[in-house]
Amino acid sequence: MADRLRSEASAYLRQHADNPVDWWPFTESAFAEAERRNVPVFVSVGYAACHWCHVMAHESFEDSAIADYLNAHFVSIKVDREERPDVDAVYMAATQAMTGQGGWPMSVFTLPDGRAFFAGTYYPPVAVQGRPSFRQILEAITDAWTGRPTEVDNSAAQLADNLGEARRRSGGLLRLRNERGGPAPEEALTAAVAALEAQEDPAYAGFGGAPKFPPSSVLSFLLARARSDDDGTSAALADRTLERMAVSGIHDVLRGGFARYAVDQAWAVPHFEKMLYDNAQLIRVYARWAVQAEDPEQRALAERTARGIAGWLEAELQLPGGAFASSLDADTVIEGRRVEGATYTWSAAQVQAVLGDQAGPALQLFNTEEGQVEDGAFTLHAGRLWSAGEQALWEEAAPSLLASRLDRPQPERDDKVVACWNGLAIGGLADAGALLGDAGMLRLAEGVARYLLRVHWDGARLRRVSHSGSAAAVEGLLEDYSGVVDGLQALYAATGNTEWFEAAEDILGVALERFTGADGAVVDAADLDTQLRSAQGEQNAADPFDNATPSGVALLAGALVTSAAYTGLIERRARAEALVAHAAVLAPRVPQAVGWALTVVQSAVNGPQEVAVVGPAGPERDALVAAVRRNAKAGAVLAVADELDVTGERAPG
Repeated sequence: MADRLRSEASAYLRQHADNPVDWWPFTESAFAEAERRNVPVFVSVGYAACHWCHVMAHESFEDSAIADYLNAHFVSIKVDREERPDVDAVYMAATQAMTGQGGWPMSVFTLPDGRAFFAGTYYPPVAVQGRPSFRQILEAITDAWTGRPTEVDNSAAQLADNLGEARRRSGGLLRLRNERGGPAPEEALTAAVAALEAQEDPAYAGFGGAPKFPPSSVLSFLLARARSDDDGTSAALADRTLERMAVSGIHDVLRGGFARYAVDQAWAVPHFEKMLYDNAQLIRVYARWAVQAEDPEQRALAERTARGIAGWLEAELQLPGGAFASSLDADTVIEGRRVEGATYTWSAAQVQAVLGDQAGPALQLFNTEEGQVEDGAFTLHAGRLWSAGEQALWEEAAPSLLASRLDRPQPERDDKVVACWNGLAIGGLADAGALLGDAGMLRLAEGVARYLLRVHWDGARLRRVSHSGSAAAVEGLLEDYSGVVDGLQALYAATGNTEWFEAAEDILGVALERFTGADGAVVDAADLDTQLRSAQGEQNAADPFDNATPSGVALLAGALVTSAAYTGLIERRARAEALVAHAAVLAPRVPQAVGWALTVVQSAVNGPQEVAVVGPAGPERDALVAAVRRNAKAGAVLAVADELDVTGERAPG
């Protein structure tokens, strides 16, 4: 059996290198092998921090009998959805079309040309509660492949046509213009706030019920809108959700940072994986809230939260060379067994053993009933804002609890570097460092920027992932180029170092060449694999909707608005407004899906706002710059320099 995954950049793929399954990475060679053998392809998609991915791996992919069957009847491909979101997006669309739901691990069966004909998510090793076992699925696929090939081909053709039509609609959505039926931008922004107000959870804030994810893009929009919203609705919506999240079980009050999501409505019990992309966005949001909230207690909470995220990023995710790793696992290995959240939960006895007489008062800070998990354990979920005295009590008790927790087994870390997420981290740290006057955050951001420009960017192409200081061959997607540009623009605004501005302009120029067309067409992947094109009816168009991260389209639009303000290239502003025209149409119905785009629309409505602060460094200039940063509306750009430079063709300001 070939050992193909051992040297992959993805920790998720390397985790499966010792499986008895004869795994292939997602390559032309794998599909060619399926064609040669005349067998279907099994595409298994997951990611390193995924609890149920580990479960299925242990139950099925480490089982020699199941592996033997897979090896005899399939070509098996293992995909890290974080490394290859283009693969994940195509086959997730197929899975949702066939089953009405999605998730990971994702199990997709395709023809050798890449077209899917059957898909699902997790399958157990034995049939349970009407759910077939994984072995039963494999046998049924084999029977269909050998006994009903025409039916299999027809099913694949119909699904590919349907997915192609969906992609065509996405492309058409990005060519919308407001004059063709959508509301005017200001009306759309007002409608988006009204829709979010209607969707708000009146008991626990946030939008909708369980599971609850941090609505990072929407929160960015609400804070941007609050600076232009006279009736205070946007600010109130943001205040309630940001406070609830910060005092909840998904916020790690010992180490800092946020877990991926809450499994319950009260935000009390997280799914324990901790992702760079969530925290890169949330540090920006909480830093902005720290200077924007009217309530001083909320401002203090916001600043503690933002500083905690920065501390966690540096302590837990920073890699040699300056960039950040992708995630921490949801599971902790305890005596050879994976236990979800084992590092983070507590029992009353454990708290007592660490704090002694302080344990009783410390436990009163938390709603241990709402935070209950299993076997008497609970999360550190307060569920309310503490008083000054309670905060002081916690700050006295926390170091001992953290020291005890650090002595426990820790979750595994996925050390791959993803360009987009690190770009978002640059922007988050740069904005937070500037707003909170924290030079350490700015140094962290600069370290990430230098790594990306040294390892991921060669002057012509941006690579999506790297590992151990070496970039993989996969070219970045639209979100990678745009996310890195956004980060570098924010870093320039925070430091005044034109190196970052020049790099942002260079990468933005390549992004426009690679991902956009003169007819308004936008794609997420400049060079889409043959198999992925086949799987979606030979169509290739960008997905305009936010997910856990902002859409590449919205990130590009935001970068163009900023670039236009700095450079005076008004055609870039017009292009940005065209890219987010769909947000005005969708705002009254699905504002959560277009939060970042709505922020860009708000920036455009505010008009070009350009502030140059020129003069010798010192307290007076620092005070003026700080005031601009605190009070500027969304879309404003700031250039700081010792003296005015009018010689450079691309000099900002």
